[in-house]
Amino acid sequence: MSRRKISFENMAQLPFEEWDEPKQPAVVRRNVYAAAEIPQPPKKREPGDRLLHYMSLGSGSSGNCCYIGTSKGGILIDAGLKADVIESTLKANGVDIRKVSGVLLTHDHSDHVRYVYTLLRNNKHLKVYCTNRVLNGILRRHSISKRIKDYHQPIFKEIPFTLGELSITAFEVPHDGIDNMGFSIEFDNRRFVLATDLGAVTERARHYMSRANYLVIEANYDLTMLRMGRYPEYLKARIQTESGHMDNTDTAAFLKEIINPDLQYIFLCHLSQDNNTPQKALTAVRDALESAGKRVGNAQETIEDRKADVQLMALPRFEPTRWFVFRPRPEDQHS
Repeated sequence: MSRRKISFENMAQLPFEEWDEPKQPAVVRRNVYAAAEIPQPPKKREPGDRLLHYMSLGSGSSGNCCYIGTSKGGILIDAGLKADVIESTLKANGVDIRKVSGVLLTHDHSDHVRYVYTLLRNNKHLKVYCTNRVLNGILRRHSISKRIKDYHQPIFKEIPFTLGELSITAFEVPHDGIDNMGFSIEFDNRRFVLATDLGAVTERARHYMSRANYLVIEANYDLTMLRMGRYPEYLKARIQTESGHMDNTDTAAFLKEIINPDLQYIFLCHLSQDNNTPQKALTAVRDALESAGKRVGNAQETIEDRKADVQLMALPRFEPTRWFVFRPRPEDQHS
């Protein structure tokens, strides 16, 4: 009788009687099985391999997209900017689009998904990562080809998945899109957390944001500007709900609550062009953090910034930021 040939790598997953080897005493086979299960210690990263890179390509209702990666490649979050702009901006900063493994979508609003299919079609190695509900919302709301399904990799909130060296967990945020989510991205025992387009901070969102080393959080509007502005009353009311957007003072109060020594960078995102200014958003957050006894830097890597407890920046609406390189802190260099 012919016997199936089994590789050693698969032995540990099969019943003993299917192993393609002479019968052995039970105690010997148990030792081989145990040896196959011994976990190997993770390979220690070289200093250059511990760097985490970040760039915002645009933030606001005109279009959202950012890049997060390591020395070996990375991901995009949202694709509300033209595909050629995304590709050329990455190339100008030394990132080959072929090293981008996927596009994560926070929700189905146009300023986050408008050009995702064009980007996928131009770069067929890419996959789009979102829940099934987000994908269905995109197909219902927008004139996007149904072929986007060919590139879709379903994800589920609170269930981690891995892209390259990044471990990613989606979490619920309240907004009036379909199945809105933020992302917590872990690398080298550090966490980059993004929460854009949310009207309030829920318990689960707080859990992830309070553990961040680098945090992107919405500061959408200044309440006085919104109330005195030209928006119709129904829109003003919608923006102020828990499924709308965060205003500067709410964001500032939340950051004051969660500020801790591990939080090194805060990026304020999705500022309204009509109802906010970078100066108002930065002032509100800076005042709150300073009232908590924190020294706040400007994320410019100046000598003064190096003395600060936390760096603070408002992401520009239309332009990319500089290329951020996040290094392990001195106390973590040898971990």
